[in-house]
Amino acid sequence: MGWVRIWILFLAVSCGACAAPVREAPAQGAGEPSKTIYLVSHGWHAGIVLQRAEIPESVWPAPGDFPDAQYLEVGWGDMDYYQTPDPHMGLILKAALLPTASVLHIVGFNGPVPAYFPYSEIIRIELSSAGLEHLSRTIAASFTTDEAGNTTSLGPGLYGNSRFYRSRETYHLFNTCNVWTARALRDAGLPISPARAISVESLMSHARKFGVVVQSGAGPSE
Repeated sequence: MGWVRIWILFLAVSCGACAAPVREAPAQGAGEPSKTIYLVSHGWHAGIVLQRAEIPESVWPAPGDFPDAQYLEVGWGDMDYYQTPDPHMGLILKAALLPTASVLHIVGFNGPVPAYFPYSEIIRIELSSAGLEHLSRTIAASFTTDEAGNTTSLGPGLYGNSRFYRSRETYHLFNTCNVWTARALRDAGLPISPARAISVESLMSHARKFGVVVQSGAGPSE
């Protein structure tokens, strides 16, 4: 299968020519407190952690499912691959080569972020209030909702107090989990190009330039 991986990597890298331009960060007013988010590496993808109290519930409905959580971690990916604890090569190839349905993975937790993810690299990122709102709206736009605006839960998630939700987006070679995360950060005004964040390492490498590493992730990934 080595040639398949090489071909997939070649196609993924070649899509850089169609990357959207990097947006300028929304201006932060004088004296305005910054909004802190975290980027957490899980070895093959990364999650975005936000403080639940700072997410506008009128924009993003899912926080209502985690009323006692201090933080919410958001991940996105191929529906079958993400929900399978031990995915086989067939799922990997299907996710890479065919347009497939996708899901959001939301985790609610309390306490310090590094304590919840003790073996992961964690980058702290500061946003303006406008940047956080743009990020929240990008995440909200990914949820599949009914006519009343309610989300569709698919059941328990992978760890802790977590759930999967159906996403309206399509997963494909040029819209992978790391590209999706980079696009969300770009929409928050951060200087990152989604097409150059194909792998989790490239995503984290870009984030280190505008964020602060608070945990190196020397142990096994979550």
